[in-house]
Amino acid sequence: MYSLPIPISESAQPPMLFILISCFSFILISKSLSHSLILPRKCEMGLLKLSPLSWEQFSNFVASWFRRGSFAISLVVPLRKKSCSREIMNAEEKGEISLLDLPDLALECILERLSPTGLCNMAGVCTSLRERCQSDHLWEKHMKQKWGRVIGEATYREWQLRIAQKKQSIVVDQSKQKGLLKLVQKLRPISWVRSNFHKRNKPKNILAVDSIMTWYLSLERGKFSFPAQIYNRENGHVGFMLSCYDAEVTYNSGTDTFIARYSPHGRQMTEDSISWDRLRAAPVNTPAYELHVSDCLNDLRPGDHIEIQWRRNKEFPYGWWYGVVGHLEFCNGVEHHCRCHKNDTVILEFNQYAPGSRWRYTTVNRKNHREEGDEVDGFYGGIRKLYKEDEISMWKRHWPSQVLE
Repeated sequence: MYSLPIPISESAQPPMLFILISCFSFILISKSLSHSLILPRKCEMGLLKLSPLSWEQFSNFVASWFRRGSFAISLVVPLRKKSCSREIMNAEEKGEISLLDLPDLALECILERLSPTGLCNMAGVCTSLRERCQSDHLWEKHMKQKWGRVIGEATYREWQLRIAQKKQSIVVDQSKQKGLLKLVQKLRPISWVRSNFHKRNKPKNILAVDSIMTWYLSLERGKFSFPAQIYNRENGHVGFMLSCYDAEVTYNSGTDTFIARYSPHGRQMTEDSISWDRLRAAPVNTPAYELHVSDCLNDLRPGDHIEIQWRRNKEFPYGWWYGVVGHLEFCNGVEHHCRCHKNDTVILEFNQYAPGSRWRYTTVNRKNHREEGDEVDGFYGGIRKLYKEDEISMWKRHWPSQVLE
């Protein structure tokens, strides 16, 4: 069967026009709010009023858009803060709409465009917006954009432990308050006790301890220190060039830098003014004092980029040091004739040191590699092969300006 086109009568045209107008109004309002929205911090009734667009102005806009095929005029929907009593009266008289009258999808699109500061300001407007602005799905993007590169599994575990401690503290406080209430009830009338108890314990605007917004703000305000690794510790001291050491770091929003606290063993325990590019999340879950289990020894070939654990003595924590796999002495370095990858001995080169330096080369055994070394040259530990280009480029970015001795 063939379907025949059904002519649209004049009486059916207004609904189509209404749908078209609704779509355009949604686009204009959301676009205008995303770019020029300035919200008051507090409003007793929590109402933000949008000035209505006159029908004549909007009709001219639609007609102009169809004639020219593009947006011919620019419409701005200003936001004004008024006294709450006059707001309600004016809203009823003029037919104004509240920001909360927008469809959920439109409001979500607006909130997703706000910065962390914008979300915090919006959360102070009213209860309804506060609940929306604290949603985890809005803060996941901001968390990943700013903190994703320097936060790893160890940081997540630390935060979960902190959440558990806070929740336990809340339970203890509540039990103490209940015990105090029972004691006071014996001395005061029950009605007086309950009224005063509820006044003092009235819910406040407190973030959920396990929300992503709480985590983000704790990091941003320097209230949560987290484990990370620092490239070239001690401001690039010659003894730590092209190394990466574990530390407990705290963010300083005033300078947009970090403060690091290293293990108590070493010359310097604290370092400040650490830039973002010197931080990374720990690539493996091996603690700083434990030997990393090497699972890449059989895959190592000349030219591969590696990190190897090294420490001065057994009381010090390991640091990760950058190097490359080299050719054995009897190999001429020609790729098609090279058999170094089949030999049990692996040559590791640290080209930041000058030829002839005792730190330039070391060897490890593929089959039975364990911690090797002595108190003079230090102890070499586990090895991890670098497969990702961004890891390799990060090491090259911290290459010393001159060859080390």
